[in-house]
Amino acid sequence: MPMIANISTTETAAKRQADNTPASSLDALYKSSLRVLRHLLRNPMTLAGLLVALLLVVVAAFAPWIATHDPVVQNLANALQAPGAAHWFGTDEYGRDIFSRLVYGARITLYIIALVTIIVGPIGLFIGTVSGYFGGIVDTVFMRITDIFISFPSLVLALAFIAALGPGLEHAVVAIALTSWPPIARLARAETLSLRKADFVVAVELQGASSTRIILRHIVPMCMSSVIIRLTMNMAGIILTAAALGFLGLGAQAPLPEWGAMISTGRRYMLECWWLVAVPGAAIMLVSLAFNLLGDGLRDILDPRSE
Repeated sequence: MPMIANISTTETAAKRQADNTPASSLDALYKSSLRVLRHLLRNPMTLAGLLVALLLVVVAAFAPWIATHDPVVQNLANALQAPGAAHWFGTDEYGRDIFSRLVYGARITLYIIALVTIIVGPIGLFIGTVSGYFGGIVDTVFMRITDIFISFPSLVLALAFIAALGPGLEHAVVAIALTSWPPIARLARAETLSLRKADFVVAVELQGASSTRIILRHIVPMCMSSVIIRLTMNMAGIILTAAALGFLGLGAQAPLPEWGAMISTGRRYMLECWWLVAVPGAAIMLVSLAFNLLGDGLRDILDPRSE
């Protein structure tokens, strides 16, 4: 009887383990997404960051329906009006509605974040994994180039690229991207160095797999979680750099409602009309803080070393 009971217990445990095993890659992705969502719901600060980030996406997507006025049409009769029922966040020196400009500015902010992330992620991941895997002269050349970019403050380097390319939104995106990839490359290289001599990599090498296949199929997926965390936390810096370039008149050009440019044009009246600077400044602070909180939460979820 004890033997039968042990067999029954073993079968029950095996069945339970089989039930928890994903049936396919989609099932595994679904279960992993549920685990991430449960963790986010248990962490109020991370959830707050996620909600603000989602709100930014929703506002950018539905800006024509959310905005109460045209963001670029001037009406000098309504210039410098205080916040009220007609204009929730007041108007600027040209009579343009601040709330509507803030809503459309979310599109520009999201555009910059998305493009810079799409450019920076693959570049940094490629340079870091190739440098860490091959080592030697390849590692030396790539890392010295990375050191040159890291040695300059990101804003100063971005200003240098803007001076060469000329002012404009697309040029600002390129300049920010060129200053944001070195930390990603450093992180990917460190992850690759820890994986290069791992048993599963050595086993694949012994089976005759090419270096390209090993990097793309085995090393890059192992680096993705750390890179995603770093990219999320970089978004706050991207927002601040874009706002700084806009403030200096080197980013989005008038009459585009970029948040940094709104602060720049409103600083002349900031002592009498506080809303011209306070509203876009609060938006920049809130969104930057949200991405930092979201990055911290993702680090707790995706990085096993944080547990």
